[in-house]
Amino acid sequence: MENRKYDCPKCRDTGFILFDDGTGHSYAQPCKCREIKEAKERLARSGLAKEFKAKTFENYRTGGKPQLEDAKRRIRQYTELFHEIKNNRFNSVILSGQVGAGKTHLGTACSVCLIEKGIPVVYMGYREEITNLKSKIMNEQAYSIAVNRFKNASVLFIDDFLKGRLTESDVNIVYEIVNYRYNNNLPFIISTEKTLGGLIDFDEAIGSRLIELSRGWIIVFKGEELNYRLYGGDK
Repeated sequence: MENRKYDCPKCRDTGFILFDDGTGHSYAQPCKCREIKEAKERLARSGLAKEFKAKTFENYRTGGKPQLEDAKRRIRQYTELFHEIKNNRFNSVILSGQVGAGKTHLGTACSVCLIEKGIPVVYMGYREEITNLKSKIMNEQAYSIAVNRFKNASVLFIDDFLKGRLTESDVNIVYEIVNYRYNNNLPFIISTEKTLGGLIDFDEAIGSRLIELSRGWIIVFKGEELNYRLYGGDK
């Protein structure tokens, strides 16, 4: 019989692994490859798959600017060390500050690398997803399903965090997600135009949690000269 080559030898592409409970009965548990597959499918459904493939570390242009070169080096280091730090308290990363410095590009490149390493990443475009969650808030079941996807993601990439006009509903929803992940030590990748002080000003409980989780991995961009939209370059 011809040997079949599986994408996932552990579950033989079924998405589940069978275990014997020691009493003669078997039970199934989802295989890790299901999360990876679902992460890729969510990207495809979001319309961001092509953009994710386009934003890599290789095509992030620094223009010789030391801040950008250091940011690129540090975020790559984060992805390389992720398996070692993912269960530590300081397992998240914040890309903060100057508009147009390529924070989304670096966050995306980081996410792609992690997915390629077999680590599921859920993408959350902040403004769109917060609006979507608020539209479901009167339907308890629909809201729970939607928000749990972000609360329970192995890694959550929130892009353009706190972008736009902020309301009390934003605070409540963001706190629910952040506090759950903080209590369960689940990593974030966050890009935001807010300064660290701006995160605290938005809500001290939320800002302090995110800053704590990202200790050692906070990358702050300062200076209009980093804005490639104004001064050229290609992020």
